[in-house]
Amino acid sequence: MQIPWTLGRYFFGRYMKTLGWFFLGVAGIIFLVDFSENSSKIPDSSQAHLMDAFWLTVLRLPLLLQQTAPFVVLFSSIITLVALNRKYELVVTRAAGISVWQFMAPFIFGAMVAGILVTTVLNPLAALGMLTATSLEARVGATSSAQSAGVPWLRQITRNDDAIIGARTVGENGTVLSGVVIFHFDPQGNIVLRQDAAQAILERGYWQLNTVLETRPGEPPKRLKSVQVETNLKREFVQEQLSQPETIGFFDLPRKIETNRALGISTNALKTQYHSLLSMPVFLIAMVMIAGTVSLKFSRLSQSPGLILGGILSGFMLYVVTMLAKAFGSSGVVPPFVAAWIPAIVALAIGATILLHQEDG
Repeated sequence: MQIPWTLGRYFFGRYMKTLGWFFLGVAGIIFLVDFSENSSKIPDSSQAHLMDAFWLTVLRLPLLLQQTAPFVVLFSSIITLVALNRKYELVVTRAAGISVWQFMAPFIFGAMVAGILVTTVLNPLAALGMLTATSLEARVGATSSAQSAGVPWLRQITRNDDAIIGARTVGENGTVLSGVVIFHFDPQGNIVLRQDAAQAILERGYWQLNTVLETRPGEPPKRLKSVQVETNLKREFVQEQLSQPETIGFFDLPRKIETNRALGISTNALKTQYHSLLSMPVFLIAMVMIAGTVSLKFSRLSQSPGLILGGILSGFMLYVVTMLAKAFGSSGVVPPFVAAWIPAIVALAIGATILLHQEDG
């Protein structure tokens, strides 16, 4: 017996309505928290301080929503199933001879739709927003602790210099750096000069440093308005090397992967990001299965909220394992395909197994 179309549409509508309200609520909370944080990061001396913080928060919001999407789906699924159980709607559905797999189909379909929307709509918006946000941070001089951990160091060796370049934030796809530090070495590997600059702009054949503090061993620091540092790095190479996977949209990732491979740059992080986005619908379906294992019998057995808490903790553990696997895939420890797909598939299989045991014994 198949679930009637009217009943399936009713369950799907209830679930998507709860999911939509949950997304709006989480978006509001994220906006308030992130706006407060951004207000503290932007110097008070900058013009339109609150307006810059507002736009920075708006630009970062899609990425933060993308990161919280699994929890939104998990909580929405639990709340919807518990509400249907407490009103005995699922009890009546079961009494009509409809199995758990049949009335869970609208929720699984809803999670799949949500996953597709996250991958194809929310992610490109998040990538564009983060790309614009990094440029805005560089322009207003905002500190960005979240970016610092992901920005790699660049090594450049010219005829007369050997230097390592690092930065706090990256803008314009890597051609504009903020919070820059450059270490210059002699042939023996000793540091002969350190340059700290507020900003570095990559021009053809040199880095343009602005507001520079130069420090040499045994000499007092010297402040300069601007300095040019010779470089043999090409703009195309720097753009590919310093671009963050989070600033590249889903539809642009295949081209970016091919470009990096042609330049000899590691593609593990980009491949992991691409497969993570591809597996997003499966990952969200796994969250629905976890919600089903802890919610379907809530009313009948009068179980304590501890079971619901166990489902939430299970979803959190799945998210942590997924993030660890993604880190391993980005670093090349495991293949990106395995790192992105295995956690979602294993979680989906475990959820289905538990439901089978609960319903069919």
